Amino acid sequence: MAHITIQDVRKSYAKTEVVHGVSLEVQSGEFVVILGPSGCGKSTLLRMIAGLESISGGQITIAGKVVNDLEPHERGCAMVFQNYALYPHMTVGDNIGYGLKVAGLPRAERTAKVAAVAASVGLTEFLDRRPGQLSGGQRQRVAMARAIVREPAVFLFDEPLSNLDAKLRVQMRHEIRRIHNQISATSVFVTHDQAEGMTLADRLVVMNKGVIEQVGTPEEIYHAPASVYVGGFIGSPAMNFMGGMVAPKQACVALENGCRIAIPQALAAAHAGHLVQIGLRPEALNLVPAGMGAFDATFDFFEELGPARLYHFRFEDLMIAVLSSDKPPVQVGQPMGLKIAPEAVHLFSADTGKRLEASQKATESVLV
Repeated sequence: MAHITIQDVRKSYAKTEVVHGVSLEVQSGEFVVILGPSGCGKSTLLRMIAGLESISGGQITIAGKVVNDLEPHERGCAMVFQNYALYPHMTVGDNIGYGLKVAGLPRAERTAKVAAVAASVGLTEFLDRRPGQLSGGQRQRVAMARAIVREPAVFLFDEPLSNLDAKLRVQMRHEIRRIHNQISATSVFVTHDQAEGMTLADRLVVMNKGVIEQVGTPEEIYHAPASVYVGGFIGSPAMNFMGGMVAPKQACVALENGCRIAIPQALAAAHAGHLVQIGLRPEALNLVPAGMGAFDATFDFFEELGPARLYHFRFEDLMIAVLSSDKPPVQVGQPMGLKIAPEAVHLFSADTGKRLEASQKATESVLV
């Protein structure tokens, strides 16, 4: 196992910096998922750990050794790519054992290691086939087996499931997590898919425009997003947002149209008179008769999800999503009340987009 330390790491192409002073600690044996949209710098960061991209600034250490200037094969990492990167003319067994062959391991020992790893990922009956004869999921298992057989200190996964269909992605998520638990290596997994991040990670690293927005367990990030960006990115369906001003005497956020949404008294007192964004999770909103909720909205349509329905309402110029397992009947154009508990409301600064807490000192501009 290997501890990874990333200190103020930067990456520039010509005069354009794409990774801006990222710092992160990955503990030995931990499964860390770096999550973010395309272009946020997550794959670039992973490739810098692997040695496939040079570092423009900062330092990376693996197992206590500075690796900035080391070649990829000297870092003790094994990487699994999105496109599998298999040799099409080789059999599955030869693909898995190729790295061992290059390292000069004797044939008998190599064959034994390949057989053992193939069995662990369910590939024993495919060892004599070529990649073109396999399904996408089987090819991805070959790529994983090729990484496992090297017994690396660090596993690096660069969006390895993006080319698979939805059902197979779920199966492979389970397989990757099972293998990680089995071999206890340090794993860093990059994805844009929040479902992968939430289900795989010991800790999530949410990136945005070359910086880290938040690091924490999936539960911590879901229940206490550090910013509007994180709140909108984590959670499916996405969080609803509205703008308003904190009214401390009523312990609420007053919206521009006069509606008031209750928040905890301590939170209101800490940020009295400040412009804010409130975040409302669709599953935290409840449907009640018009006039009996925090505000009324007009029903537009719903999506049937099986165990629940996702209702879409119009509120002023906003669309509000409500997830309900009760599935109440609602007619198009019908007004409904939307109700939410004060402690379920997330509060963010209108200026910075950062999360506001009751213990924070209010520093944002007060509305005059």
